[in-house]
Amino acid sequence: MTLADLTDLLVGPFVEFGFMRRALAGCLALSLSAPPLGVFLMLRRMSLMSEAMSHAILPGAAAGFLVAGLSLPAMTLGGLVAGLAVALAAGLVTRSTVLKEDASLAAFYLISLAGGVFLVSLRGSQVDLLHILFGTVLALDDDALTLLGGISSLTLVALALLYRPLVIECVDPLFLRTVSRAGGPVHSAFLALVVVNLVGGFQALGTLLAVGLMLLPAITARFWAADLSGLIPVAMLVSVLSSVTGLLVSYHAGIRLPTGPAIVLAAGALYLVSMLVGPRGGLIHRLVRRRHLEA
Repeated sequence: MTLADLTDLLVGPFVEFGFMRRALAGCLALSLSAPPLGVFLMLRRMSLMSEAMSHAILPGAAAGFLVAGLSLPAMTLGGLVAGLAVALAAGLVTRSTVLKEDASLAAFYLISLAGGVFLVSLRGSQVDLLHILFGTVLALDDDALTLLGGISSLTLVALALLYRPLVIECVDPLFLRTVSRAGGPVHSAFLALVVVNLVGGFQALGTLLAVGLMLLPAITARFWAADLSGLIPVAMLVSVLSSVTGLLVSYHAGIRLPTGPAIVLAAGALYLVSMLVGPRGGLIHRLVRRRHLEA
């Protein structure tokens, strides 16, 4: 294969087709904002919470679909309201009953998922349901790109402002409560950022896969970096590589491989490779080091 053939294989689709450039721009916007949140979720042992929250937006998006069809503003607003409502309701249940936060989120997640599918089925077809569940990254328009760009910019600015208390809360939340009253507001703001990014990811990858670019790159980065100064940029890089790889593989495979699942599968493949060869606790690295110590 010549250099020209390789260039045409890797760059040609983005040069030739506008929908590929739009999909790439949307995924790059998500790759800048979602992985840093995934890193903090992982460090705070709240990874599964994001999965529950990604399904919590489904009833709101479905309600927007019932009112206005496949309307970006209606579905985005509905998903945002539903996600924030579930987060607040789960916190209220946790503080008012014997249930822990993970149990209350699991309950709301199951109710939300079933209720959202039911609402979409009342009016939409199977195609509409698939679009909502798995996204339409190749159909991103100017409004969707503006939304994703705004979410990415808002998230980066907010993380820059909240960085220190977020780090302290990950390391020693009791110390943060002792020296400052910012713990509660910071936690609420962080959850709001997670919901906003899941709503943005829903536009591209659907409610079932929106969390893919948030968590998988963050988990993968753990095998390559030891602290936040390395985890966040590595997670972003993994997300960008996953997005580009998934778009190209889906394009060359045709209709046989949907784009959203291809992107998440690419992120999953990078995770599996990192789990094997990653220098920070990868399987092969640990086995080689253990044999060296035994000798």
